[in-house]
Amino acid sequence: MSTVLITGGAGFIGSNLVRSIAHAGQHRVVVFDALTYAGNLENLAGCIDGSAVSFVHGNILDADLVHRTMELHRIDAVIHLAAESHVDRSIASAAPFVETNVAGTLIMLEAMRTFGVSRFVHVSTDEVYGSLEPTDAPFTERSPINPTSPYAASKAASDLLVLSFVRTHGVDAVITRCSNNYGPYQFPEKFIPLMTLNALEKRPLPVYGDGKQIRDWIHVDDHCSGLLFALEKGRSGEVYNFGGAAERKNLAVVNEIVQLTGADPALITHGTDRKAHDRRYAIDATKAHNELGWTPMWSFEEGLKYTVEWYKAHPEWCGHVRSGEYRSYYEQHYKTSL
Repeated sequence: MSTVLITGGAGFIGSNLVRSIAHAGQHRVVVFDALTYAGNLENLAGCIDGSAVSFVHGNILDADLVHRTMELHRIDAVIHLAAESHVDRSIASAAPFVETNVAGTLIMLEAMRTFGVSRFVHVSTDEVYGSLEPTDAPFTERSPINPTSPYAASKAASDLLVLSFVRTHGVDAVITRCSNNYGPYQFPEKFIPLMTLNALEKRPLPVYGDGKQIRDWIHVDDHCSGLLFALEKGRSGEVYNFGGAAERKNLAVVNEIVQLTGADPALITHGTDRKAHDRRYAIDATKAHNELGWTPMWSFEEGLKYTVEWYKAHPEWCGHVRSGEYRSYYEQHYKTSL
């Protein structure tokens, strides 16, 4: 049984991925997470047992700890999710995004070379492609890189760094780029959980600009299945797009959440648009379908309904995240890093 290191494994996508792998029982998992504001061990409650799933508290910028982790746990593969990922935060301060997303990825790649890790899956984003016009064809893996935010630029830089290590050093690595994720355990600053929780609490539903920005949405379970397909079947040096074939205007998504929660539509408010706000993202996932055999299972309507119900059913988790109480979970349950 191989051992997979998942960086950022206590975050939204990472924790769903860890649960999926643990349920399948085909790999041992080592979760490596700095537990910054978006990392929450409550996401993995009941999952970490020290054998099938282990946890290391650490930052990918700590090269010594990364090396010790790979050596001690005899890591066979890495799924690299750890990243600064919130666009608004990158606009306010770009430096942490360059440090974590670029320098941190370099440290992971160098460690991979040092310890002979057999496969590196680098998890990126469709935002590296920039923005589409309403009539443009969806992004393919051959679409030019054209980032518009510091976050997207940092991810584009890390993607190119990974490809350079494939071509220069012969490492075995693939890159995945996905559309907007949604589902359980997503940090409430993100669009769908923010709107859901505000709607349930009868709070304002703030929409950027006219709300006609278009996003393609993918349920986190479908994204996680794609990552496992990439881990097992992806060709080194290749990029694979994962999308949910669910383009929606932001305002339309808010209106669907209003209907699902029974909230008053008058709660919807329009504010100043975000700087350099991309108008449309759309993913063509044909390559992933044809080469990996991957297909999304969730329709957006079913996935959104399930997600809203999940947040309704987990008020304690939501309360801990919004109050910051989740930050004490590590101290209460874990004492050492390795």
